[in-house]
Amino acid sequence: MDTIDRAIIAALRVDARQSNVDLAERVGLTPAPCLRRVRRLEDEGVITGYRAMIDPALDGRGFEVLVNVDLVAKDRDAFLAFEEQVSAFEEVVELWRMFGLPDYVMRVATRDLEAYESFVVDRLSRATGLAKIDSHLPMRKIK
Repeated sequence: MDTIDRAIIAALRVDARQSNVDLAERVGLTPAPCLRRVRRLEDEGVITGYRAMIDPALDGRGFEVLVNVDLVAKDRDAFLAFEEQVSAFEEVVELWRMFGLPDYVMRVATRDLEAYESFVVDRLSRATGLAKIDSHLPMRKIK
């Protein structure tokens, strides 16, 4: 990957919907070689997809909580069972297995505090192998 590939990636991070002509102009190429580079970056797995960024508040999921989770058992089967179960929860936006403690950090998005409480009490607390849940309510998203 060279400086032009990195420029293409940086430009697509800002606006993945820009036309190939605009992208080529931004990175100093003509459209055909720019498109070939983008396709190569896709084929090589550098670019893994394109997504829409949705405003969580307008999507009914404006209440976000960072949740630390520890499991009772620390073996492979316990991790895989927990991950499979929790990954299926619509409220879980991100799930990270950590080195050390906590075992997991997840970002959960719900409509409001009441919906989050219901999620924790009725669903998350019943997850296989759960030892501890710590909820952290962000004050404000900075970046």
